[in-house]
Amino acid sequence: MGKIPPALRTAPFPVSNLLKKSPSVAVGSGTPTQPPPRDRHFPRKVSKKKSAPSTARDPKPPTVPFNIPSHSDAKALADSITAESAAAFYLKYHNSHLQSFSAVSSLDDSISHLREMIKNNPTFSPDRSTYHVLLIQSCKFPDSTLNNVRKVLCLMAAAGFPPDKVTTDVAVRSLCNAGCLDLALELFKEFCLKHSPPDSYTYNFLLKHLCKDRPVSVVNNFIKEMRDCFGIKPDLVAYTILIDNVCNKKNLREATRLLELLSEDGFKPDRYVYNIIMKGYCMLSQGSEVLWVYKKMKEGGVEPDLVTYNTLIFGLSKSGRVKEARKYLNVMAEMGHFPDEVTYTSLMNGMCREGNALGALQLLEEMEAQGCSPNSCTYNTLLHGLCKAKLLGRAMELYGVMKSGDMKLETGTYGTLLRALCRNGKVAEAYEVFDYAVESKSLKDFAAYSTLESTLKWLKKAKEQGLAV
Repeated sequence: MGKIPPALRTAPFPVSNLLKKSPSVAVGSGTPTQPPPRDRHFPRKVSKKKSAPSTARDPKPPTVPFNIPSHSDAKALADSITAESAAAFYLKYHNSHLQSFSAVSSLDDSISHLREMIKNNPTFSPDRSTYHVLLIQSCKFPDSTLNNVRKVLCLMAAAGFPPDKVTTDVAVRSLCNAGCLDLALELFKEFCLKHSPPDSYTYNFLLKHLCKDRPVSVVNNFIKEMRDCFGIKPDLVAYTILIDNVCNKKNLREATRLLELLSEDGFKPDRYVYNIIMKGYCMLSQGSEVLWVYKKMKEGGVEPDLVTYNTLIFGLSKSGRVKEARKYLNVMAEMGHFPDEVTYTSLMNGMCREGNALGALQLLEEMEAQGCSPNSCTYNTLLHGLCKAKLLGRAMELYGVMKSGDMKLETGTYGTLLRALCRNGKVAEAYEVFDYAVESKSLKDFAAYSTLESTLKWLKKAKEQGLAV
């Protein structure tokens, strides 16, 4: 309980009538509250007018597909299109032609084919982008010595296109996409030594891959080497990548150190950097540190945004400081950031953690009164909390609302609801919940079966020990 996914599907169903019942409703007593008609809650689909097709003045270069990498067939096809289409005079056509051929041929055949194209088409003058087609091909299956890559680079230099920043970027990205990070790193350093230093886009791209696949020590050594040997320093984007990486690994001490280095290098942390660090402390349920980052952000003259306040409220609620978190509802509203479904769901999550599931239901009524529609995550949080608080009657009413809205059950909520039903001897209802979880594709079939099976085994054992009815 408590996960807030980045993408939240809205599914508005007012359930404030659940609050009108007595807290001591017996399990299974009463009929589930039926939600209002669906057409009152689901907006009509907005018809999108089809835009008229755009008319281009220039002919679109045709794509030349090759099923068999035959040199003679490729030449014959190219000659026929050249004779019949004005597009043959466009560079894009020739590049598309070469790209199609390179997709099904060896690098040597592609180089030979390019030479044939130059020889037989006087109007064709290849540029750097043409040779980049060959460079990308050479990076798909490189050997440990990068012979094919160097062959293309030499070919480019002989044609008057020595490696530049764009060439470096193409080679590094292609090697990384092929899963050859070490070779990309080797070529990157070689370009730094022999040619002009790569730009920040290539540097940050490589840094992001290093953060993903290598330990922090290797990343730090790379940064130090680039700084000491080539004078390449990380920029604000690079520091953001680094801080995000260590925060995801729950290494907040390193994140704090990077924040200091960022300032020493003359950069001012923006709200995105602060939000990332706040998120890291939320993962550790350290509400005091989340609040410390928020205050540091304000002291630095950086204005918080909606994400900042949502992260702050989530962090405080998760660490058991719900009352303090609620105070920031008014603060964020005063700053022009009105609470949304993420804000309220975070508070409900904290209240359910404290065992105040009925208070979370009251907050749901307040949420709807403010015109904010609850979503699937909101309902899953409440359903989980009601089951934990042993308010199964309310939980089943809420489940009925979710089922009417075709909302999916989260894995934790599904398991908790099954156990609550079985604990109270409602095995038939547990099977019905299982059927809905499978039909709505809330879980994979295997996961749904496994949870049901383990729950029934637990029930059998609990009955033997007299812990369940």
